[in-house]
Amino acid sequence: MSSFKPQNNRAWLGVLPVLLVVAFSAVIPLMTVVNYSVQDILDFNSRFFVGFEWYRETLNDPRFIDAFLRQVVFSLTILAIEVPLGVAVAKGIPKDSRFTSLILILLAIPLLIPWNVVGTIWQVFARSDIGLLGWSINALGISYNYTAEPLHAWLTLVAMDVWHWTSLIALLSFAGLTSIPGPFYQAAELDGASRWQVFRYVELPRLRGVLIIGVLLRLMDSFMIYTEPFVLTGGGPGNATTMLSQHLATMAVGQFDLGPAAAFSVIYFLFILLFCWVFYTSVVRSDDE
Repeated sequence: MSSFKPQNNRAWLGVLPVLLVVAFSAVIPLMTVVNYSVQDILDFNSRFFVGFEWYRETLNDPRFIDAFLRQVVFSLTILAIEVPLGVAVAKGIPKDSRFTSLILILLAIPLLIPWNVVGTIWQVFARSDIGLLGWSINALGISYNYTAEPLHAWLTLVAMDVWHWTSLIALLSFAGLTSIPGPFYQAAELDGASRWQVFRYVELPRLRGVLIIGVLLRLMDSFMIYTEPFVLTGGGPGNATTMLSQHLATMAVGQFDLGPAAAFSVIYFLFILLFCWVFYTSVVRSDDE
């Protein structure tokens, strides 16, 4: 006859403070936004239930569609640049040199600069009249003005983000490379493996975990980018660099359309979750195969 042993649930008391913090900082505000998204709010005491009207209006809004497409192109562009570049930088960092710590500190400096300061730095740096970058490009005979040309503004925004965040991928990749045991390289050398084969079959599998983390972080952060393009270009010229977050801020703060802005926020949140889930699921399935 098996004896029944009662479970000790007192461990949940240690998790309770975290659950309360999450509830008040995330769940309750999210539920408030969901509540606003199905109402037409005229003032504090006047509101009417409209169902999914704001969701339909948002998904059919050409401005939302344009901002969403710009956001997707921007996120995919910076990921396509920052991930290979970060891995290349990490592979170029010496592992046992006395300068390794100094190199890592220098790499971390862009990550420590506030976002609004980054936008201000590049706003001056890329100016065609007084900025070193803008003046140098024009001195080469190339007409460059990010305040007037949409393509120039877009390229400047991408360059700014690459400068700001490639270090994150590089530092994560360097941590993954230093965790690879020396015998792995020795075995590859005995087998006569080339540099590409060492990277493909020895280093890349060990980097997969940190790269997943890096890509997820950059994907979520790039979808929420606001301060840098707002300071650099203000979303212009025209709407060339207006991302989803800027369009949302205009609706919620500039126009004070709380109902449509709340529906926009929920859709925005679900899109980020969807993209991250698709990426993570595809990577996990490829590992299982």
